[in-house]
Amino acid sequence: MSNIPRYIVVDPIFETFIDTSIVPEVIADGCAWTEGPVWFENALYFNDIPNKRMMRWTETDGVSTTLANNEFANGNSLDIDGHIVSCEHGGRRVIRRNNHVDLANVQVVVESYLGKKLNSPNDLVVKSDGSIWFTDPPYGINSDIEGYPADSEIGGCYVFCVTPAGDLRAVATNFEKPNGLAFSPDEKRLYIADSGAIKGASFPGIDYELPHHIRMYDVDNCTLKNDRIFAVVAPGVPDGLRVDQGGFVWTSAQDGIHCLSPEGALIGKILLPSQTSNICFGGPDGKTMFITSSDKVYRVYSQRRDAAHVIKEKFGDRNA
Repeated sequence: MSNIPRYIVVDPIFETFIDTSIVPEVIADGCAWTEGPVWFENALYFNDIPNKRMMRWTETDGVSTTLANNEFANGNSLDIDGHIVSCEHGGRRVIRRNNHVDLANVQVVVESYLGKKLNSPNDLVVKSDGSIWFTDPPYGINSDIEGYPADSEIGGCYVFCVTPAGDLRAVATNFEKPNGLAFSPDEKRLYIADSGAIKGASFPGIDYELPHHIRMYDVDNCTLKNDRIFAVVAPGVPDGLRVDQGGFVWTSAQDGIHCLSPEGALIGKILLPSQTSNICFGGPDGKTMFITSSDKVYRVYSQRRDAAHVIKEKFGDRNA
């Protein structure tokens, strides 16, 4: 069948990362647009953005709605204390979920910049020093599919850092639409997707004259230096991404997940039948890939682990 997911091997090393004889397994279906996968408390949590709900999946119980109104939440991550932190399109803020039993119990991390509302925080990553880095494109204010229509008060689409002291800094201000982001294993580099070639869920089509690439920066505390293009992604645009323990970048694209070498070369693809939004590593050993792709979530067994696991082992268990 033509719709069965499959793989493209560009470099033989790709076949040592995943077993290409086993196609990705659908573990969740029937959503509108899945995003924000995060492995937490022995379960996968992810968002179904247009339906304004957070979902939970476990091997024994399958899929359930764990939060009925999540204000069009998108990206999720874990802070250094083991709490879920989320980007809300609808609330136009970054929040911390204080209690995994009551995910509606939240603390606002940040909701404005220089007295102006954020656009619609999209994705985030937490550094080992506790700083929270997030992107703020306009997808949640462009239409009522992913948020509430509104004008941008900031007037741009920035990448922000919330310092360990709680200060908010704009660390990159020259993006078209900043999206997914992830640190290298040593946290000396930050990769940031620019999905400027698409306008959002209500606006089909891609303008390849606009950015559809991943940029790479050197990290110096809560500042970024030496901006350069790491890789151009096509078809489609890069959305969510992760970096594994060896510095290989796994990024979403229109046709699935692309695996890129530390130098930015394509080494292989996990091909999926629909637009793919994000990926995370989880499972009991941290080597299971969970991929959000349009209305579904897929599982792929790998031999890789997220760079965050390397950081956790170096600086302490975030869930301790």
